[in-house]
Amino acid sequence: MVRLADQIDWHRLDTAFGTTYSDRGRPGISTRLMVALHYLKYTFDLSDEEVILAWVENPYWQYLSGMSHFEHRPPINPSSMSRWRRRVGESGAEELLGETVRTGLRLNLIRRVQIRRVNVDTTVQEKHIRFPTDARLYNRMRERLVRQARHEGVNLRQSYARVGKRLLVQQSRYAQARQFKRAAGCTRRLRIILGRVIRDVERKHPNPSPLLAELLGLARRLFAQQKLDKGKLYSVHAPEVECISKGKVRKRFEFGCKVGLGVTSRGGWVVAAKAFHGNPYDGHTLAMTMDQLTRVTGRLPEYAFVDLGYRGHDYSGECEVVVSKRRRGRTPRRLWRWMRRRAAIEPTIGHLKEDRRMNRNRLKGREGDAVNVPLSGAAMNFRKLLRALASLLPIFLTWYRATQWQLRARTGLRALEGVLLAG
Repeated sequence: MVRLADQIDWHRLDTAFGTTYSDRGRPGISTRLMVALHYLKYTFDLSDEEVILAWVENPYWQYLSGMSHFEHRPPINPSSMSRWRRRVGESGAEELLGETVRTGLRLNLIRRVQIRRVNVDTTVQEKHIRFPTDARLYNRMRERLVRQARHEGVNLRQSYARVGKRLLVQQSRYAQARQFKRAAGCTRRLRIILGRVIRDVERKHPNPSPLLAELLGLARRLFAQQKLDKGKLYSVHAPEVECISKGKVRKRFEFGCKVGLGVTSRGGWVVAAKAFHGNPYDGHTLAMTMDQLTRVTGRLPEYAFVDLGYRGHDYSGECEVVVSKRRRGRTPRRLWRWMRRRAAIEPTIGHLKEDRRMNRNRLKGREGDAVNVPLSGAAMNFRKLLRALASLLPIFLTWYRATQWQLRARTGLRALEGVLLAG
C-alpha cells in the first residue's frame, strides 16, 4: 500500500476536484484524504463509520491518506464522506476509476495491449430495500404520511397505527399458511385505510409543504397502481427503484437499476462501470458504456465482445463489436478464442456484487446509484493493484538488497581511498 500510495497521481486528483471547493467558508477537507477513504471503503466493503474507525488503527491507511505522523483521532466526521460524494457526483467517481487504470499503466501492471480487447455486459445493482409486497407498501406509506402530517400540525381523524400493524401481521401469517383469500382480504383492508388517510390529509391540509406534497403524490401513485401496470412504485424511500428480470432461475426479479460494465479480456481490469435507469434494452446501453470506457482509458479498444442481448445495439464507433453467436462456425476463427473469454466477465460481476458493495446499494437516489457503480469498479482495480504489488515484493526486496550492498561496497572503497591518500 505504501508503494501504491507513491504511484497515485494525487496532484491530478487535486486539480480535478478543485472546482468542487469554494474559497469562502471554513477550510475544505484534504482531497487526498477523501479519495483514500473511498478507495479503502469500497475495497474492504466497509461503511463510512467503519472505515473511519479502522483508519485510526492502521498506519498504512494513514500513509495512503497523506499523513506525516500517526494520528490517534478520527480525521473527519463520517457524514463528511456522504457530502463529498454528493458534491463530486458521477464524474468524480469516474475520475477515481480512471486513476486506478492510469496507475496500473504507469506501473506496467496493465499492459496497453490488454485494452485492445474488452468484454461488455450488463447486470443489476440492487437497492437496499425490503422485498416489495402490496401489504408492506400500503402500511409503510400510511406510516410516513401520518408522521409527516403530524409534524406539520395536521390533526388527523385517525392514524390506524394499531390496526395497520395488526393487519400486516395477519397478512403475513395467512400467506405463510397458504390461506391466500384471507391474506388478500387483509391487503385490501390496508389499501382502504391508506385511501382514508390520503383523503383526510388532503381535506385538512390543502397547502402542504414540498415534502408532504411529494409523499401525497407517491401515495396516490401507489393507491392507483394495478398488478400489470408499468412504472410501479416498489419502495417508499427509494421511488427510483425498478423491477428488472434477467432470466435467473434462483432470482426471477431484482429491484434496483441496470449497470453496464466493461472489463479487459485479459487481466479482468474494470475500465467502464455505468448505471442506467429506465430498464433500457442491453443493446441501447453499449454506446454510453463505450464512451465512458474511452474517457477512462484514454484510448478506444479494437474489439468489444458482447452476448446475444446486444443484438441491434446503438454503437456506431470505430471499435468492432463482436456479438456472440449460437454456433461456433459463425464467429471468425481469429476471434473465436477471444469470444470464449467473454464469459470471464461473470466472475468480475460476482466480485463486484459480493465484495465491492454493488449487491445492495445503500446510497440515496439516482445520484447514489450513479456514484456507487464506478466506485465499486475503482475498488476492484485498487485491490488488484495491491495484490500485484505484493506479488512483486520479493523481487523488489532482492533488488533493494543488491543495491544497498553495492552502495556499501562503493562507500567502503571510497573511505579506503581517502585513508590511503591521507597517508
